[in-house]
Amino acid sequence: MVRKNNNRRATFKQLSLYAGSGKKAQNLQLANLNPSLLLEGKTPGLIDEWQLAPKLWDAVRFEVDRRNEFNQFILTGSAVPASFAEISHSGTGRITRLLMRPMTLLETGDSTGKISLKKLFQGETDIAATGETDLRKTAYLICRGGWPKVLGASEKNALRQSIDYYDAVVNSDISRADDKTRNPERAKRLMHSYSRNIGSQIKYEDLRKDILGNDINSFSIETLYDYLAALKKIFVIGDSPAWNPNLRSKTAVRTTDTRYFVDPSIATACLGIGPEDLINDLNTMGFLFENLCVRDLRVYAQTLDGLVYHYRDKTNLECDAVVHLRNGSYGLIEVKLGGDKLIEEGAKTLNALEKRIDTSKMKSPRFKMILTAVGDYAYKREDGILIVPVTCLGN
Repeated sequence: MVRKNNNRRATFKQLSLYAGSGKKAQNLQLANLNPSLLLEGKTPGLIDEWQLAPKLWDAVRFEVDRRNEFNQFILTGSAVPASFAEISHSGTGRITRLLMRPMTLLETGDSTGKISLKKLFQGETDIAATGETDLRKTAYLICRGGWPKVLGASEKNALRQSIDYYDAVVNSDISRADDKTRNPERAKRLMHSYSRNIGSQIKYEDLRKDILGNDINSFSIETLYDYLAALKKIFVIGDSPAWNPNLRSKTAVRTTDTRYFVDPSIATACLGIGPEDLINDLNTMGFLFENLCVRDLRVYAQTLDGLVYHYRDKTNLECDAVVHLRNGSYGLIEVKLGGDKLIEEGAKTLNALEKRIDTSKMKSPRFKMILTAVGDYAYKREDGILIVPVTCLGN
């Protein structure tokens, strides 16, 4: 997927090796016989599904060295990684890797983007914006996901995208990840268990036991690691690492990663549920909404050279998301469906965590924010905490 502004024409040469491309056979033949010919022309040149012709990698590396210029080529590919058997150079120093995630609410047109994460880190926290949304719309956005084909699709067809993606993962992609045959039913059971534990720090051994409890006679820890590695390799699961700040006390920080999918719609597809099911089970919806917020925060943070973490300590004080930039700045974020009671709970958590941070050894948080699923306005409370509907958030 290439992120682009739909209001502007592409200003680069485009070449596709995708199976649906009319010139696929010709392009693949050229890529194998004389790949340099495909690299001629206007720059930057975009080559889609480049992994179908791995020789292009070395050809690009050679051209970059020869031209000695930046921004010459954009190589895009599917989640199933390329085989590096035919590649002689890693690309270090010539090729920069950029992880492309599913689209955010801003990119799908479901967020106004009036509350900019970048501006919050710049200290512009006196916010005011409207961002009307409701529980039904949020449930739909969770189940629909951020897949490119949802744009302009009917609600029925949009909801089908995550189901088709899930089917492809368990029946094909998990085996194509490294050309190793894996059992689709076991893949389904694993992803189902992962879905039930979204937003938790469940340990792998406990995850394995959960799978064994679903009528599977054997599923060794080695097999579990193998399946999880494949799912990570094709960018299906994307856990959040633990954040380890300097604390005033000797409170131990729990370091188990928090379990997430790269998109919450994968979990709803695994569980076989839709928007109405989420509305009838707000506890489950809360965890999946957290996954949606983490998805968007990761994209916005990436543009700021930052990462998204999760905090939890031995006292069970927990912060849903910590956006930490490379320069040491960070923001504390709680995720709540909405309502005065839940917002007050989130504010209590944020203030408690801030008090535990040793600001003599690290910076104070640039902001404290509660992301909500429902709400008409984004505003700043008297205690400085920002209340932001996710449909207002942007990069």
